[in-house]
Amino acid sequence: MTQRVQSGGLQIAEVLYRFVADRVIPGTGVKNDSFWASLERILVDLGPKNRALLARRDELQRAIDAWHLERSGQPFNKAEYKNFLQEIGYLLPPGEDFQITTTNVDPEIAQVAGPQLVVPVTNARYALNAANARWGSLFDALYGTDVIPEEDGAEKTGDFNPTRAAKVVEYAMDFLDRTLPLVRPGHARVTHYTVVDRSSLSLTLKDGSQTALLNPAAFVGYRGDPQTPSALLLCHHGLHIELQIDPAHPAGKFHPAGVKDLEAAVTTIQDCEDSVATVDAADKVQAYGNWLGLMRGDLTASLEKGGKLIQRKLNPDREYRAPDGSRFSLPGRSLLFLRHVGHLMTSDAVLDREGNEIPEGILDCMVTSLIALYDLQGRVPLRNSRRGSVYIVKPKMHGPDEVAFTSELFDRTEKALGLPRNTLKMGIMDEERRT
Repeated sequence: MTQRVQSGGLQIAEVLYRFVADRVIPGTGVKNDSFWASLERILVDLGPKNRALLARRDELQRAIDAWHLERSGQPFNKAEYKNFLQEIGYLLPPGEDFQITTTNVDPEIAQVAGPQLVVPVTNARYALNAANARWGSLFDALYGTDVIPEEDGAEKTGDFNPTRAAKVVEYAMDFLDRTLPLVRPGHARVTHYTVVDRSSLSLTLKDGSQTALLNPAAFVGYRGDPQTPSALLLCHHGLHIELQIDPAHPAGKFHPAGVKDLEAAVTTIQDCEDSVATVDAADKVQAYGNWLGLMRGDLTASLEKGGKLIQRKLNPDREYRAPDGSRFSLPGRSLLFLRHVGHLMTSDAVLDREGNEIPEGILDCMVTSLIALYDLQGRVPLRNSRRGSVYIVKPKMHGPDEVAFTSELFDRTEKALGLPRNTLKMGIMDEERRT
């Protein structure tokens, strides 16, 4: 039987209560009793609205089921069906044109179009791997996948196949030629990279001649000595590409300049919903605990690989020198979103004063936003949002009323935790229909 702690009218599973009180609250400046009292007030005000939205779903579903049963065996009439859905309010007319603006949005969302991962937050190793995938090796990806065909001696056999490695480098150099072309092509002919006067990039070709990037502004930074840089940072459409130069590395000998790797970035959804099964308070604490580790920057996971024990942790930021000589850093981790459960889910991790399970999405919002204070207050070594925002993906919403309800929940949560309005940013997932 679940052991519970009474706080106001709430009955909280002891494992969750102790997690919040002992591991989360001490670093936030929020008082434990105040937190649970705020949650209870939100449940009193928004719980009935949540139930009403779900009742509306059931009403629509009954009408839709009846419509189909009445026409069983008849040819499907698309126009008639659309009119019916509009009549019952399942399909809504387009609203008036509008504009919306917000502030403090990180560039990974506001400016950069790039890949995004989704990973179960309950698995610490997966969560860390995804966060660290901000920078991923193109060489490794090409070598280990079927992008490079396993033919003509390029099979993935043994620890290292030099024939396959040569094809990987060939493919990567072609990628560079298409993405960051040279005045005199191409990247496969480069034998040396030099940063000239700390301001521009000069490339020496096999014949001893010099060339440059067709777009000089694509060179944005480097590491190491300007005459023999260990890494070059290039930029294309807002995405960064790092050329690591290491002639001593096994892959370096396949390129005349010793280019070892190409890496690029951007965001990850840490998932509390579809990819996890958090069925009780202990499961919720596991999910919340890993989110806490990500926000504090101290999450770790150990695994055995090749007979060696490896510990995963969050990658540090990457430091560079700009062409003008100034120093700057780029995030070493993807920008993390968090996906909550939908409005339909309830959880017995907390019972209300009538002994009913509370809406799990409300619990997710309050606890994970409380945890995000570690990042928002800036007292951790590895920041997630440099603009002071929390990005929450809200799934399985059915229409504008449910989106408006989530907006109200976010607003109440911000007030409860003393956050500036619109700190919580919503990723809307209306998975049923267009609105």
